[in-house]
Amino acid sequence: MATHFRPVLSGAQPTLLGSLLLAVATVGTWLAWLGWNTGYQIDPETGAVSGPYAVWQVAGSVLTLAVIAAAGGWWLSPWLVAPVMAVAFTVPWAVQAASTDGSGLWAVGATLVLTGTAAGSGVVSLGTHLLRRRLTGS
Repeated sequence: MATHFRPVLSGAQPTLLGSLLLAVATVGTWLAWLGWNTGYQIDPETGAVSGPYAVWQVAGSVLTLAVIAAAGGWWLSPWLVAPVMAVAFTVPWAVQAASTDGSGLWAVGATLVLTGTAAGSGVVSLGTHLLRRRLTGS
């Protein structure tokens, strides 16, 4: 007697669940690395203003997003990973930026964050997706 494995999730459910997990992980990355820091630093000698993020925060955020994009590309379509991650990262970034910027330049920054996140997550997830196809033959 042959038994057949029937997955618990079928059809669109894995894609929906995967997209939700991807979005939660992406927003969590923003919260963990960037969401808590809103202050600017002023160099007392030069008067130069920097911030609100330190280089190590941005680097940690990018590396974390790369890991998430790679995992997403392994299990999901890169055509899904890139837009989900781009929107999930840009929305909280833009909300925080808009609340602290009186000049309106936050919209330019949000466009750059959206474009960069989409491009980066798209390349990483596509590379991982192609690697998986090559390794598994599917």
